[in-house]
Amino acid sequence: MTEYAERPLGVTILAVLAGILAVINLIITLRFLGFFPWLGLLDTRIFNLWYALVYGLLAYIWFWVAQMLWRVDRQGWIFLLIITVFNLLLSFTTMLTGGAWYDNNIAVLLNALILIYIMLPGVRRAFGTD
Repeated sequence: MTEYAERPLGVTILAVLAGILAVINLIITLRFLGFFPWLGLLDTRIFNLWYALVYGLLAYIWFWVAQMLWRVDRQGWIFLLIITVFNLLLSFTTMLTGGAWYDNNIAVLLNALILIYIMLPGVRRAFGTD
């Protein structure tokens, strides 16, 4: 299905949520590079190059997934499933290694909602993954 007129509303919402997650991961990347120190619980600069690289890669992937979802590409649904689970694991790992819930709450909630939503039968039918 490549016609934009055939895209269901739920798939459009998924594409927008993927775009929002891309922007969130971009902001997290900039935070780990030491920018935006006022966004966290502590008013200090943090720098972690490894986390910045991982979250930067995630931001790029989320932009790519949003584009695939916008075109209702079947591989976009499969990759969304994989990247959502990976992003949840990464957020929980960040919290276990010293990160705060405040820094990860929006990403965790959005990923959990996306994971629940993409498993609904109507969404799976739209992508032809039944």
